[in-house]
Amino acid sequence: MKTDTAGQFRQIEKESILGQQPPFASCHASSLAILPNGDFFCAWFAGSREGADDVAIWGARRSGGRWQKPQILQQNGLPHWNPVLFVQKSGSVWLFFKIGREISSWQTWVSISQDGCRTWSPARELVSGDAGGRGPVRNKLIVLSSGRWLAPASLENGQWRSFADRSDDEGKTWRKSGEVFIPLAEAGTKSEAYREIPVSEQSFTGRGAIQPTLWESEPGRVHMLLRTSEGFIARSDSQDSGETWCEGYATSLPNNNSGIDLARTADGRLFLVYNPVGENWGPRFPLRLALSKDNGQTWEDVFTLEEAEGEYSYPSVNCSGNSLFVTYTNCRKDISFWHFELEEQGKEAGV
Repeated sequence: MKTDTAGQFRQIEKESILGQQPPFASCHASSLAILPNGDFFCAWFAGSREGADDVAIWGARRSGGRWQKPQILQQNGLPHWNPVLFVQKSGSVWLFFKIGREISSWQTWVSISQDGCRTWSPARELVSGDAGGRGPVRNKLIVLSSGRWLAPASLENGQWRSFADRSDDEGKTWRKSGEVFIPLAEAGTKSEAYREIPVSEQSFTGRGAIQPTLWESEPGRVHMLLRTSEGFIARSDSQDSGETWCEGYATSLPNNNSGIDLARTADGRLFLVYNPVGENWGPRFPLRLALSKDNGQTWEDVFTLEEAEGEYSYPSVNCSGNSLFVTYTNCRKDISFWHFELEEQGKEAGV
């Protein structure tokens, strides 16, 4: 258990999901789901290295306060990427993931569990004929006040750009929104630090904005923060439930061209996990938790999850009541899990 110095949390706990001897050489890109019975389920991709043909989707359950042995969920001889878990109101759990050797033309597949992630349906394409990635690219989808499912998506063929995939029939069909671009500086940069990050070489030539994370502030008003190659986290806003979006614009938050994620509490607070490094392909440390109380207009770092040198990246952030849960890649050897108990609004630091 760690001590909170910002007065935002009543309790903080950290756990290792994989322990000392994981059954693979490398793991990355976790997604966390809170199951109806109170258990947790976490999924990630793992194998010999990112992009290798042996990379599969793995998962593990936390039940009775302990993480169980990880199991392979999906594997077919092609590289698997970026699992995304989603718990439907009915209790069904959806597992979205990417398949393919080329990121620019990978496909999104989906499998569904009706028994709390113990068994899974045969995987199928989310959108028939997809090439480039439909549905959620890395972060969780959200359900709007209207009931619409909104999945944060992006494309990496040509200039990187993002969009929202919309479903008004609980995942049966999907419609792509307008695309979100950001203005690019005349010349791109690539930090020498990238050599320490075991990322697929395909990624290093891309520029733009990808892997959005979404929230709805009022009925129909939806927002996204985006990972970019330009040294900052970008933002875009929609006034029509995710059908159209404004051009992406810079926020005050730095970004190292690595994944981010946030969750919105019932009282409107936004909790974001990110690397506060404003350098394209810069180091993936430290890893911090930031808070906004004004719908993302301003941010304050309130907790440091990791500060030592290493790769701490690709967070997954979820909230339930007054609890906040975070998972992320820990040096490609483990997935870390954090549990924060939040102070109620107005009670932080004795306010």
